[in-house]
Amino acid sequence: MGVILYGVSHSIDGQSVLRDISTTIPHGAVTGLLGPNGAGKSTLLRLIAGIERPTAGSVSHDGVPLISLPRRLVARRVALLEQNAAPASELTVEQVVLLGRIPHRSRLLGSFDRDEDRRIVTEQLAAVGASGLADRTWHTLSGGQQQRVQIARALAQQPSLLLLDEPTNHLDVSAQLSLLDLVGSQVRGLGLTGVAAMHDLNLAAAYCDHVLLLDDGELVASGTPDEVLRPETIAAVYGVDCDVIPHPRGGHPLIVFSPGHTRGADDRQ
Repeated sequence: MGVILYGVSHSIDGQSVLRDISTTIPHGAVTGLLGPNGAGKSTLLRLIAGIERPTAGSVSHDGVPLISLPRRLVARRVALLEQNAAPASELTVEQVVLLGRIPHRSRLLGSFDRDEDRRIVTEQLAAVGASGLADRTWHTLSGGQQQRVQIARALAQQPSLLLLDEPTNHLDVSAQLSLLDLVGSQVRGLGLTGVAAMHDLNLAAAYCDHVLLLDDGELVASGTPDEVLRPETIAAVYGVDCDVIPHPRGGHPLIVFSPGHTRGADDRQ
């Protein structure tokens, strides 16, 4: 069923951040959350995750309003990877992934000694290609390795909704492509609902099944990358001129920007 947003608005300290957003985020697919800086992407992720309550409107996941559930049950349904959410550097990789099992402990201070928890950690490290890192400490990992381990931690929660805020930030090209391949295979293979806030339009076009485009707190467009990522829409939201052509290999949209052909925010149409 996925996520349904109905008339979602949100204000912070009296300042409107999101306004009247209604859309459906499909199940079993990767949805890219796009928009310029300040468009409201991170705030919308936190509302979808149930961390914050909308000022108006509702958010439901698989037909259930998240605000109606206890925090513990929300944590079992939803995994959110926020930017710069680094664990303590002295933890081992196995210990980091084990943190994903916290919502499943039988009591508040329950231990992680159950065989099931260990089995799940081993399985998720294997799923992200990080089995050989289990005994490494967090601070010794590269950026790409850390992101893979964070995804393993999220999958160890056994969520049905996986949310990622700028997951490719600070990664080189190879690590970006590898990470998005991993996210797509896990979301589609496990039948999750996946949402990733992204800046790179070409990465979104290549790896997302569905995209939402925000601008100044409003939903400008939603649909497939072909439907949303059009020259006139990109020009209106980002203030840049571009051409959109089929990718020579994949056939998905390829955005070709024109150097020097930009407009300031005040000049957008």
